[in-house]
Amino acid sequence: MNPNQALWEKGDFTRIAQSMRASGEALVHRLGITKGLKVLDLGCGDGTTALPAAKFGADVLGVDIARNLVEAGNRRAKEHGLTNCTFQEGDASNLHPLPDQTFDLVVSIFGAMFAPQPFQVAKEKVRVTRPGGRIVMGNWIPNDPTLVAQILKISSNYTPPPPEGFVSPMTWGIEKNVIERFAGAGVPEANVAFRRETFTFDFPGAPAEFVEEFRKYYGPTMNAFEAAEKNGRAAELKKELEDLFHSQNQSPRKDATSIPATFLLVTVVL
Repeated sequence: MNPNQALWEKGDFTRIAQSMRASGEALVHRLGITKGLKVLDLGCGDGTTALPAAKFGADVLGVDIARNLVEAGNRRAKEHGLTNCTFQEGDASNLHPLPDQTFDLVVSIFGAMFAPQPFQVAKEKVRVTRPGGRIVMGNWIPNDPTLVAQILKISSNYTPPPPEGFVSPMTWGIEKNVIERFAGAGVPEANVAFRRETFTFDFPGAPAEFVEEFRKYYGPTMNAFEAAEKNGRAAELKKELEDLFHSQNQSPRKDATSIPATFLLVTVVL
């Protein structure tokens, strides 16, 4: 199996996605989506941004490498009565079934950044976007002090080194890398804009309970715990993550968790 597919089919990312719904909807509200707009949501998960886009009247196709998330997305679209939103399996670095210049807007919020071959990902996004269209990416930022960057950084201290040639997904959070990758797809630097935004994770339980959700259902954290258990370090990893979640929790309630995380919002105009 494709290692990236195996990673995201591991566990059940829908459990984590539930904590991301409100911020996903808020982000889509800011994208200026109108009825009839053709939207591709790449690395869409189970529809955290795809469903809100469809509710604005866009024709939305969600593409994800994880088959369980595609099934979950189609199920959620049906439950919401969104006949204008469909999901299918696909790889962000090879969108060969999709014709050139098809979409008005290509969105990827914490999705395509995890695909291998980042230069190929940029080329494919540009290829399927019509002239005058937009590409919008949300990417986590390496070494950022907020939640997700720190989860991935902590987890990496417990897992074996990546294979030779591996390109960290976090490199999508560095502006010069983004410019270089889209330049490779023929996009001038002047057409690429950046700003930092906040995505908030809201969970109906204490921070330690939220850590357990990541331990059981989020592929990268699951891998870190499996590696840590082999080395007798699982308790150490758990404590590090619980300390992180507690320190960043902004909910005034002990039985709720609300943690903001900073990300890089990239807008490319073709």
